[in-house]
Amino acid sequence: MTGEGLSTLLDAIPLPAVLIGRGERILAANDQARALLGQLILGRHFITALRQPPVLDAIENTLRDGTRRTTRYLGSEGGQDTSFVVTVSRVDTDVASGALVCFEDITHLEQAGQMRRDFVANVSHELRTPLTALMGFIETLQGPAKGDPRASERFLGVMLSEAQRMERLVRDLLSLSRVEADERVRPTDRVDLGKCLSGVGHSLRPVAEAADVHLALDLPETPVIVPGDVDQLTQVATNLIENAIKYGGKGKTVHIGLTTDANALSLRGPAAIVTVRDEGPGIDAVHIPRLTERFYRIDSHRSREMGGTGLGLAIVKHIVNRHRGRLRIDSELGQGTEFRVILPAYPQA
Repeated sequence: MTGEGLSTLLDAIPLPAVLIGRGERILAANDQARALLGQLILGRHFITALRQPPVLDAIENTLRDGTRRTTRYLGSEGGQDTSFVVTVSRVDTDVASGALVCFEDITHLEQAGQMRRDFVANVSHELRTPLTALMGFIETLQGPAKGDPRASERFLGVMLSEAQRMERLVRDLLSLSRVEADERVRPTDRVDLGKCLSGVGHSLRPVAEAADVHLALDLPETPVIVPGDVDQLTQVATNLIENAIKYGGKGKTVHIGLTTDANALSLRGPAAIVTVRDEGPGIDAVHIPRLTERFYRIDSHRSREMGGTGLGLAIVKHIVNRHRGRLRIDSELGQGTEFRVILPAYPQA
């Protein structure tokens, strides 16, 4: 059988696969292998195509003793590192004889593992700071400040603030965990978005007044009904409006709107569009793609001072995804920031 014929046979394998003959040259490779290693690898010595020592050693040893071996291959695609588990197996048939090398892409598993490690590191960092502060104040109250009413009152106030910060973080972590667990299950309850936004605006009005921010709601008189989870949609509105109040600036206005689109292009059907716009300093375009990442902050110190956990927009993104919606963020420096949540809606009567 020719090299092309063997390559056609290897195309039946749903992984990049290369057949190396007893003469140590590449006899065949399927399309996936050629895309990974190069289009002109047929007939070449395998060392010139697979230059990573662990892979070369595995192939040489399998050709020598016929034992199956497993190793790793590291590649690059589109500027992104990729990882493969390489299995080298003996082949000895009437058609061909040598070693069959298969590459299983585990890049997504490596990325998931890195995300978990980063998440644990971030949570540990976020909890360590308030815990260190609490331990320091407790030691001070037990030692130098023991019996000092004024110092005790001041330190207890700071300790309460740090404990509340940890409580907010744990609450948001639990909320994010619940949202992620339900993300594949699309909610089906009928939710009146106008009532939802009106209720959130009413509950946050004292917060806005304390921050010297005016809330301006522009809601339609007719109900806008969407299939959803009322608690989660309330959380989306609360997180977005709270952020706008925190970062919009004193003396400014937060604009909250609700409109409909009979045929939204992004959803290919009727949609409800929730808009939350502030009049703050705006966000540099370089930050916008990363705003919904867990623990990503533009200004970490300011965010912590204002009680942010770095998880609010991540929660919003997962809730919107669960509702099969879209989240859009538009901002210009000095022009404020606008968040738009586009949700599938029932057609207007």
